[in-house]
Amino acid sequence: MGAGIAQLGFAVMTGGGPGIMEAASRGAREAGGIALGCNIRLPMEQRPNAFLNKYFTSRFFFVRKVLMFKYSYGYVIMPGGIGTLDELFEALTLIQTKKVLDFPVVLFGSRYWEPINSMLDRMLEEKMIAETDLKLFLITDDIEEALAHLRQTALLKYHAKRTKIFKKFIFLGE
Repeated sequence: MGAGIAQLGFAVMTGGGPGIMEAASRGAREAGGIALGCNIRLPMEQRPNAFLNKYFTSRFFFVRKVLMFKYSYGYVIMPGGIGTLDELFEALTLIQTKKVLDFPVVLFGSRYWEPINSMLDRMLEEKMIAETDLKLFLITDDIEEALAHLRQTALLKYHAKRTKIFKKFIFLGE
C-alpha cells in the first residue's frame, strides 16, 4: 500500500512507529517516494521507524492528529487499536461536519472492520447518522481498489481545491 500511494505521487504519512506503519514507510521509500512520520511520545513501544525521511515527535495526540489531517489528501486505515479508532472517527467527524474536505477514507481489511460497519448500520437504523455518512469511507481488501479510490477522489477531485484552502501555520515552521 505504501508503494502504491507513493507511485500516485503522494508522500506516505504514518504515525511513524513500528509494524504496519513501518511497512507503509518502507514501501514508500522502496518505491522512490517520501515517508513522513507523526510520532508520539509514549511510555512504551513508540519510536520512529528507520524508513522515515523525516519525522516530528509530539507529546500530545491532538497535535499529531492536527498535523495528519492538515497534510492529508486521503486516509488509509489499517487494523489497529484504540488510537486508530480515535483517528478514524475524528476523520469521519471532520468530514461529516465539513471542517475538512471530504477526502477519501479507506478501511483496509473488511473482516476486521465488519463490527464497526455493523455498528454504523445500527446507527443509521436508529437515525443517529445519515445514509450519506456511510459513503464517507470505503471498506476493501483489495489494494488496487483502494488505490483507484485514492486516485479518483484525492488526486483528481481535490488536489487543486486543497492547495487553495489551507493557510500556512507559522508555529509549525511553514
